[in-house]
Amino acid sequence: MRLARTLLLILLPLWPATAPAAETARAGAPGWLAWDQGMAEASATNRPILVDVYTDWCGWCKRMDRDVYAREDVRGYLKRYFIAVRLNAESPDEVRWGDRTLTSRALAQQLRVSGYPTTIFLRSNGEHIANVPGYIPADRFKLMLQYIGEDHIGRGESWQDFEKSAAAGPIRP
Repeated sequence: MRLARTLLLILLPLWPATAPAAETARAGAPGWLAWDQGMAEASATNRPILVDVYTDWCGWCKRMDRDVYAREDVRGYLKRYFIAVRLNAESPDEVRWGDRTLTSRALAQQLRVSGYPTTIFLRSNGEHIANVPGYIPADRFKLMLQYIGEDHIGRGESWQDFEKSAAAGPIRP
């Protein structure tokens, strides 16, 4: 009993500190922002937004964290060209979308998310570019980042043409 009490006194102060650390580890390290903060940052910097829509129970979401978002080249590219936002599609937390306040769950529905993970690309003003459902292998993901981050899509280049030209040369960091 005395040992249990001693351990409790030692470990109890550490408990609140471990919860955020666990969330950060789960979330990878691209410098994820909350929805409202990310929208404001994108508007201020004129950079497109990548929204990672996930759920806590999603195995493929965790695999994206581990295999894609954890890669240094992906994190570096995200940091340079995008505002990275995470949205828990089952959260009751409130977010602002235009002039409306919605729950994260309602926003995911509004953005037509039908499975997890879903990667959503938005312009800096919040205008929708594309939804990409499912797990995306890291090399293909990086190619998508380059296509949108360097505004090939905005210049009217098709994904198919971009993919062909990218196959002929290296993907820039």
